[in-house]
Amino acid sequence: MSRLLSKLSPLIHKRSVRSFSSSTTGPYLQLSLSAKPSSEGVVNIGEIVLYDPAKQELLNLTDKPIPEEIVTAKWIGASKGWAFFLDTQDRCVLITDSLNPWACKSNPKLLTLPPLNPLFSCQTDVIWNVAMSSCPDDDEDWVVGIKSLGDQVSFCRPRRDLRWTKFQTPSDHFPTSNLTYSKRDRKFYLPGPGGHHLLSYDLDFNKADQPEFQELQFRNFPESLKYDSELSELFPSSCRTERFVESPSGDERFLVKWYAKGCLASSSKITYETQRFMVFREEETTEERFMCYTDDIGDLCIFVSKSEAFCVPASSYPGLKPNSIYFVGFGLGIYDLTTRNVSIFRAPKGALNQIVSPYWFPPASS
Repeated sequence: MSRLLSKLSPLIHKRSVRSFSSSTTGPYLQLSLSAKPSSEGVVNIGEIVLYDPAKQELLNLTDKPIPEEIVTAKWIGASKGWAFFLDTQDRCVLITDSLNPWACKSNPKLLTLPPLNPLFSCQTDVIWNVAMSSCPDDDEDWVVGIKSLGDQVSFCRPRRDLRWTKFQTPSDHFPTSNLTYSKRDRKFYLPGPGGHHLLSYDLDFNKADQPEFQELQFRNFPESLKYDSELSELFPSSCRTERFVESPSGDERFLVKWYAKGCLASSSKITYETQRFMVFREEETTEERFMCYTDDIGDLCIFVSKSEAFCVPASSYPGLKPNSIYFVGFGLGIYDLTTRNVSIFRAPKGALNQIVSPYWFPPASS
């Protein structure tokens, strides 16, 4: 995580740390968390530092109550403004809104889901990402999905059934795929490597049912980019990941291909830096689903990280750059789809000391 701090552009001003006071935020990044026990022993009193990409400022939240249970738990993901943790003792999944700037100051919410039983391959020890169908407060039929490293996907409907329903993806097809939820279709989607295949799971998941497996067809792929798109397959030091993301209205959906270049660091370890993104807009017919290359997503911004990918309209959050992708993972910065330029954020010296986890959070309000 410390590498992200050294790669945060001079866009962040040296005196950009401010206290949080407004009733709403745009998208934000969780940067650091410190906590100390309270006198009651039920919650810890913490201080949270967030990064606001629209204002290019650091937000300092003081006297923030942090549930005792998550202080020693392992952070495994984020979705729709909620943070996911794994209790290292009993393997229960913990979900909290305490990192939301507008979570209740006196009593943050903490929900406990059933334990994740280890697999024979121990894949559940490595959680790749998480996704939810809705926020826990919004839907009694709320569903949680967890993608493990490898071929395991687990779903739970906490208010109906206190157990996980597990599925195995086709062998070697989806080891590092990222789970996302489509509000329009009421389905969870899992893109395969290269984005050539798409698995989908509906909310009425049943162990006896098989997920829908669909092959995607690509159109309008620019000749000038075909060679670059093959670099991650030709060279072991490069990599590529995919995200399937839906616009806030549900009218548009995109497949995002994220390319990173491997660089040999002084420690003889390979570090990865974002090199390029490619975006494909979904176009559906009665027979097939096509993914059409585009460098114009209009007023939208796409946020990609280890959390569930999401879009926001730039015009709703002055300061955000339209037709751009905000990323954290292989560095931290912005990719301009029009110019194909990468801008890296750099923090002022001493402004930050650690990043808790590389997760973008969607806009939050009181």
